[in-house]
Amino acid sequence: MPCTTLLVGKGASYDGSTIIARNEDSPNGEFTPKRFVVVQPADQPRHYRSVLSHVEIDLPDDPQRYSSVPDALGKDGIWAEAGVNESNVAMSATETLTTNERVLGADPLVELVAAEGAPDEEGYRPERAGGIGEEDMLTLVLPYIGSAREGVLRLGALLEGFGTYEMNGIAFSDVDEIWWLETVGGHHWIARRIPDDSYVVMPNQLGIDSFDLDDALGEGRDHLCSADLAEWMARHHLCLDPDFGAGAEEGGRDAHARRVFNPRTAFGSHSDADHVYNTPRAWAVHRFLRGTLEFGYDGEGWGPEDDDLPWDAAPKRKVTIEDVKYALSLHYQGTPFDPYGSAGTPATRGAYRPIGINRNGQLAAIQLRPYAPESCRAIQWMTYGSNAFNALAPFYANVDRTPEYLANTTGTVTTESFYWANRLIAALADAHFGACAAHIERYQEAVGARGHASVAKWDALVSEGSLGHEGAAELLGQANDEVASMLRGQTDDVLGKVLLTASLGMRNGFARSDG
Repeated sequence: MPCTTLLVGKGASYDGSTIIARNEDSPNGEFTPKRFVVVQPADQPRHYRSVLSHVEIDLPDDPQRYSSVPDALGKDGIWAEAGVNESNVAMSATETLTTNERVLGADPLVELVAAEGAPDEEGYRPERAGGIGEEDMLTLVLPYIGSAREGVLRLGALLEGFGTYEMNGIAFSDVDEIWWLETVGGHHWIARRIPDDSYVVMPNQLGIDSFDLDDALGEGRDHLCSADLAEWMARHHLCLDPDFGAGAEEGGRDAHARRVFNPRTAFGSHSDADHVYNTPRAWAVHRFLRGTLEFGYDGEGWGPEDDDLPWDAAPKRKVTIEDVKYALSLHYQGTPFDPYGSAGTPATRGAYRPIGINRNGQLAAIQLRPYAPESCRAIQWMTYGSNAFNALAPFYANVDRTPEYLANTTGTVTTESFYWANRLIAALADAHFGACAAHIERYQEAVGARGHASVAKWDALVSEGSLGHEGAAELLGQANDEVASMLRGQTDDVLGKVLLTASLGMRNGFARSDG
């Protein structure tokens, strides 16, 4: 699944929050409708069976309630994607990653193998289930964890036990920490804690560029991994760092320093396709959050096709929710690569895959605020459709229901649904980008401003009432309804403006009126 992820540590964010955000993008030629819902403990399965891989897993009998962004039609399974549980732990799953032939040969992916023949025939071979994948991960993990670290460990155990049929990156956050897990082959995995003062940008490419095996296999302060990772790497000669392991027999300080390696070169890919599809997206976000002097396109600094772009970096200033939205909407503004721009040539304007693409399905940015009461600490900012043309709105996660406007998505195109309204706005505005740009900018500003004001209002009501987790849920449901009503009014308004602009630009128009 093509996506882009942005993670912001609590020391890098504008208000001390941890923020994990990701675009879920549909594959080329597809547009998967999405919903925003709450899953109650009674509705969480106790025995899970994957639609795509047919893997079957028994689940604990004590799930927490959690928010979720599943597929609306469900034909390929749940695909829950992003959510927050009652413990204020968040998860985003997944960012599809690339790997290389050495890894796939050393630990093959666990794929579904269909049955051969009939049970009563000679030579019959029963079906062999595949491993877990993006369809399954949030449902299998988020309801059962009390911290971001617990999320890494639970998912890691599932990967080791059942395997996976695809390479993925998964984010976990609580109010103190963000962890990023990358699958490696069918059963192996690594995970790193994001430095508090840094952000991380992840396109569809294995990204961690430094990993401390001694920490991961020892204290596990900032690194975690599958238990046999070191032996497996050595057996299959996966590490490409020239000095890795030198002097390790003494076990001293020098040995420890040399037990750090680059997973991106060991487990990742650096193909020509990456230079068109993946690295330019990471470059664009770094350019926005760090500055143009470090990240250029004319020979100065890192370029959009460089393989050594940093995995984590400190931003030039504190990162806001608006920055997260803008970064995950980027289409190379201010460069010759912008498909809506006038710089460059027709060739350069289509050279690289944008972050804000037509196939964006949903964006969830989950903000865990240390200064807010625990009962209203988690905000799940949501939008649907192409990010170049939509607006991000805040919704409290500690609720028993979500507003119909975001939950009622079906396969029927209707402006009663926030998902379909956004799809219509983008399809109309794209062909008239310059004429519609002001409408979109005012829409995004109005929704953002009213959203922040609503959060301040309802936070104060929760604080004044000293409401606990259960007591706040109904009140915060009302808060979400208020935001959804505002969002629908603003969305209907901009749809009308974009429709008028597009209608006036139709090629069968004629200047003379009747009469």
